[in-house]
Amino acid sequence: MSQAEQHPTGPEQAQARPRGKDEIAAAIARDIAAAHPEGAYVNLGIGQPTLVADHLPEGSGVVLHTENGMLNMGPAAQGGPDDPVDPDLTNAGKIPVTELPGASYFHHADSFAMMRGGHLDVCVLGAFQVSATGDLANWHTGAPDAIPAVGGAMDLAIGAKRVWVMMTLRGKDGSPKLVPECTYPLTGVACIDRVYTDLGTFEIGADGVRVRDLAGTTYAELETLLEGVHLVADQTG
Repeated sequence: MSQAEQHPTGPEQAQARPRGKDEIAAAIARDIAAAHPEGAYVNLGIGQPTLVADHLPEGSGVVLHTENGMLNMGPAAQGGPDDPVDPDLTNAGKIPVTELPGASYFHHADSFAMMRGGHLDVCVLGAFQVSATGDLANWHTGAPDAIPAVGGAMDLAIGAKRVWVMMTLRGKDGSPKLVPECTYPLTGVACIDRVYTDLGTFEIGADGVRVRDLAGTTYAELETLLEGVHLVADQTG
């Protein structure tokens, strides 16, 4: 069930309990997990995108790649008497994870060769901003106290066959993060194909930003929030 089905628009939405940060992230992660094609090789970026691993259906055939050198990564490790956490088995964000049957390990350089060589079907990244033309800004906001760290995001942004973004549609100050043009330093140019957010899913294309679905908002409200972004209503649904 997508966010749009869980959180419909209309009068009933006004009565719904506001969702917390963790609930929002989990809902977006479920939508992304459901969209992965069977058997795809997928990288999950550091931060909230790693939550997608916890929502992939068993037997999906999706092979998760992690930047620090692992294929067939499983969901996050929960720990317990019968499932102790291995502190040496982590994803690129240093979160303890599990391994699925057939998992393999390799050097960091080999991992980046996979990333840069076009061997990943999908990459899911977080973002500070995404432009209407698919530019990505996710490594620096320019804030004086921020520590800039582009890391492997620039390699993933141009190396994966498809790049999806997972983010809230508004920043902490309420400003939109899907914008006509990025104002933060870019990670990649015209590299984003799809954007998954708490208020809907968007496809970046030559004809504009196509609205695939909405969650907890209306098309008119979206047009007001995303002023300057050319929105195209999805005609397939």
